Amino acid sequence: MHSAPALWITGPRQVEIRQTGLATGSDLIEVETLYTGISRGTERLVFEGRVPSEEQARMRAPFQEGDFPHPVKYGYCAVGRALSGAHAGQAVFVLHPHQARFAIPEQAAVPVPETVPPARAILAANMETALTILWDSGIGPGDRVTVIGTGVVGALAGWLAARIPGTEVTLVDVNRDRAKIAESLGCAYSTPDAAPTGCDAVIHTSASASGLATSIALAGLEATVVEASWHGSGTTPVPLGGAFHSKRLRIVGSQVGRIPPARAPRWDYRRRMEKALSLLGDPALDVLISGETAFDDLVQEYARILDDPATLCHRIRYPGSAT
Repeated sequence: MHSAPALWITGPRQVEIRQTGLATGSDLIEVETLYTGISRGTERLVFEGRVPSEEQARMRAPFQEGDFPHPVKYGYCAVGRALSGAHAGQAVFVLHPHQARFAIPEQAAVPVPETVPPARAILAANMETALTILWDSGIGPGDRVTVIGTGVVGALAGWLAARIPGTEVTLVDVNRDRAKIAESLGCAYSTPDAAPTGCDAVIHTSASASGLATSIALAGLEATVVEASWHGSGTTPVPLGGAFHSKRLRIVGSQVGRIPPARAPRWDYRRRMEKALSLLGDPALDVLISGETAFDDLVQEYARILDDPATLCHRIRYPGSAT
């Protein structure tokens, strides 16, 4: 097989399935896709053509084809069955777009632990981001932590923080339906107007000006606000008046494209991804997979999935998952 169907974004809010050639080479292995995940926040920006020109190089996903704004083959949450190489027959995670089969360098495939179902392993890229956020936050035992925005990354960051002994973690969202998610993940829930103040760390993931303002307001004296959202093109107002300076707050930008400096001497991208996969053994995390669509139906459903504010991680099912 020298080509396979893949989802391409061909224009603003336009997608189609294209037969896409498979790479060739003696150092490559083939992977039959079982599932991919739609990461709503980033993919929606790409779908709508809102990747800023100055960020287009940094925003390239591994194994992306085409260039921003379009046409582009984009995505980074794929789980498949290795058909060759050292892990032949095993489930592997790959930072690859939505495509039914692909060929990659063997080192790009990370084995899925036996304790993690392949259908849940699509959360690995989001877990990797959440792990990086926790590193950047400096959260320690006993801290009062608030996460603003209960999308997949925010929820995973809250889940991780809640497992640090003694932490008090609150997930804040305007959508009251997210209270059930918070409870499932071992966190408290609050609307923005009732959220706890004086926090030791606040993680912002809502990609909104109001969410960032709330984050700054809830932070305690000399606390850290981690800006983990990606706002796309345009500008976002930041309320740096009031008590911002007197509280001596720190705003830290967190982005998964790099290893935080304190860990870079010991950690590489492979080690971080292996750790992210190993953290997905908890069945409670299935609450973050908000729906499933067959790959053959993806063109018709893609816009609806991205437009629906209830979407968390949406799983795409491929024919190979039935075998």
